[in-house]
Amino acid sequence: MRVHVVDPSAFTPPYDHALCSALAAQGAEVELLTSRFAYGSVADPEGYERREIFYRRAAGIEHAGARRAVKLLEHVPDMLRYRRLAATADVVHFQWLTVQHVDGMLLPARRPGAARPALVLTAHDVMPREPRPGQRRAQRRLYERFDAIVVHSEHGRSRLIDELGVAPGRVHVIPHGVFDHLAAAGPSQPPFQTDLPVVLCFGLMRPYKGIDLLLEAWRGIEGAELWIAGMPRMDMAPLRAIAPPGVRFVERFIGDEELPAYFSRADLVVLPYREIDQSGVLFTALAFARPLLLSDVGGFPEVAATGAARLFPAGDVEALRSSLRELLSDAPAREELSAAARALAGGDYSWREVARRTLALYGTLREEIAPKTRE
Repeated sequence: MRVHVVDPSAFTPPYDHALCSALAAQGAEVELLTSRFAYGSVADPEGYERREIFYRRAAGIEHAGARRAVKLLEHVPDMLRYRRLAATADVVHFQWLTVQHVDGMLLPARRPGAARPALVLTAHDVMPREPRPGQRRAQRRLYERFDAIVVHSEHGRSRLIDELGVAPGRVHVIPHGVFDHLAAAGPSQPPFQTDLPVVLCFGLMRPYKGIDLLLEAWRGIEGAELWIAGMPRMDMAPLRAIAPPGVRFVERFIGDEELPAYFSRADLVVLPYREIDQSGVLFTALAFARPLLLSDVGGFPEVAATGAARLFPAGDVEALRSSLRELLSDAPAREELSAAARALAGGDYSWREVARRTLALYGTLREEIAPKTRE
């Protein structure tokens, strides 16, 4: 089976790499069609081909604003160019489409009676956060253009069906895989030297991630350090101003080569999100068998139900503070969470299982499409 995995803006290189490698390991002929990642190196392909066909002029521009402007100019021509390439695939699996108002018109055609690839979209963000006018309607129309929508949780499936009216038979839950390839290199030198327990909050810094709530909850926590690490996508000055003692900030992109140093040193990983479906940071923490403390939003309770995470009510500062104190003082409880995380990495959340379920979906779609192409 010839599979195109398409991530035009290279939003999720670790996910793209893990999925493509796992599909190829199970016999698929896989190409990743993407663009150059602007913030660092990416993993070398394992069993698949990687082609950077999008935004080639923008790739050489360092200024972020100018790069975005050039990407916008290149978007339509590049999508139309890819539409011609898509005819060589049996399945086209998009990971991200960011210009919902026009992307539905730029996808490979679905002409009745014509040979065509199956079209699949993974809805990493099930619904737009802080949507612009008309964006939800545009996203609904975009979903209609696909034969199948993949989501990473039952929560995400329910939202697509109940809030956007997507037909239930077109929405498929396939879990996010554990990023075990990120942990394969083993531990490295931690960014800070400390003998205290470390709580890690990692990833792009955005308002919906609840970092302000975490800082408020950290007041009164003694005998531990809180590391907040990742690239800011918000004004960090107000957060630094309210940070109590024991907090360290690392405000920059942290690549795959540095990432193990943070997760290997963490005694607890906390994700105090206000909203989410699923999180790549969560599945990175699972790869390192780190104990997890999660807000009870989106698909997080589904992970907690496996025993690999502890939950607290989203937005409840006192509950977050209490949970932090309990877990920091209870090493056996943290070890139980770690053991459950290790089990997930080899079970339902392994990339082997993700690839098996994904290929089964592809096969079903091809069988549904094939009769129509012979009419």
